[in-house]
Amino acid sequence: MTDLKGRDFLSILDLSVEELEAVLKLARDLKNKQKAGEAHPLCAGKALAMIFQKPSTRTRVSFEVGMFQLGGHALYLNAGDLQLGRGETLADTARALSRFVDGIMIRTFEQFDVEELARHATVPVINGLTDWEHPCQVLADLLTVLEHKGRLAGIKLAYVGDGNNVAHSLLLGGARTGMRIAVATPPGYAPDPELVHRAAAEAVQSGGEIELTADPVGAVRDADVVVTDTWASMGQEAEHDTRVAVFRPYQVNEALVKHARPDYIFMHCLPAHRGEEVTDEIIDGPRSVVWDEAENRLHVQKALLALLL
Repeated sequence: MTDLKGRDFLSILDLSVEELEAVLKLARDLKNKQKAGEAHPLCAGKALAMIFQKPSTRTRVSFEVGMFQLGGHALYLNAGDLQLGRGETLADTARALSRFVDGIMIRTFEQFDVEELARHATVPVINGLTDWEHPCQVLADLLTVLEHKGRLAGIKLAYVGDGNNVAHSLLLGGARTGMRIAVATPPGYAPDPELVHRAAAEAVQSGGEIELTADPVGAVRDADVVVTDTWASMGQEAEHDTRVAVFRPYQVNEALVKHARPDYIFMHCLPAHRGEEVTDEIIDGPRSVVWDEAENRLHVQKALLALLL
């Protein structure tokens, strides 16, 4: 088994291509074991602290159930449960928690906060989501593509919507694994240029491709995978009405996906705002694999926990 013990997972780029492959392979193995009812207590006796400064359904349930299935225990800690709200620093929180638990997962706003936690923790820290990246989600996305398409290298993935944390991690993860990533966003909503530069450098090494465009039809043309996300992320609620008007031409609907390959698959990290970024016909349609994708959060995170803790 690949030795990742004690490592942090703050960005998809924290894993080499070989390590990514090892995580995905173990995830598939653990998924098969779980389906067969075979016990796999790879984290027996271990505890994971889960810090939530942003609420969640899938992240909380998948990590909590994952630790249970691995024979360990997960502790849910929201902002009100911690002394952070009363002025304790992240550094001191990291030092204290490290004396009690075997790993820390945090879901928060700033990427800096995850990095600060990792700097001072003596146990592995996992990025459950920040405004900058969503690496656990993209591990699940890669596993889902692999299951349905049989490979990653050379696959064209079109992301249509906001250049947000999911777009960032898809660019990095797709580029690292040799995928062809096309991202279509309205002007002014493109992914961060510095991150795009890093993804482009990864693509040079892997043989992948990166394309940024304002044209959703061009991005989706001949795509094997079509992905979108909410137009207004958590914390952007005040911008919702403005964003809906700007993003309306970027809705994933029947007209748009006619330009993808006939056997394309549709993915969305959820929760979906039906009638906004995606129509019911697509998310509930025969090409949608969003529930496989959601389930795969459980399996890739279990693989990560087993390898890191």
